[in-house]
Amino acid sequence: MPNSPSTAPIPLQAEPGHLIRRAHQLAVGTFAKTHGKQITPVQYAILRALQDTPGIDQVTLADRVALDTSTTADIAARLDTKGWIVRELLPRRQRALRLTPLGEAVLAEMLPRVQPMYAQLLDALEPAERDEFLRLLRKFVHLNTTAADTPAESTD
Repeated sequence: MPNSPSTAPIPLQAEPGHLIRRAHQLAVGTFAKTHGKQITPVQYAILRALQDTPGIDQVTLADRVALDTSTTADIAARLDTKGWIVRELLPRRQRALRLTPLGEAVLAEMLPRVQPMYAQLLDALEPAERDEFLRLLRKFVHLNTTAADTPAESTD
């Protein structure tokens, strides 16, 4: 039976999941070109969260950066090994995380390049399109995130 218009497959290049994956590839590629491969976007997000909230516990950090707790723990261990953060043991096997002076220096070196990186990434869009694109991304993420979600992202 031939496909009816309602069941015809969407062309791959128009599938939302494919487009979101491609947008992610573009963002990660731009990040790597700007900051090099010694730090990943997820590691950057963790460092920024620790800059904003020094001493945050790993579980709260995982929630803030939308990662599962075991992935967050693994990445935190790597950042600790690099000397960028310290992990202080708290009661009930929790850990408080803080940037080290080296971690602060890494961020201080990166931050001046962040806004130009995003400007380059969004440069093909008109200013009003950029605003709308970001508004829709925020809405999309918000509407598709619930408190019960356990993020499956493990891209480090």
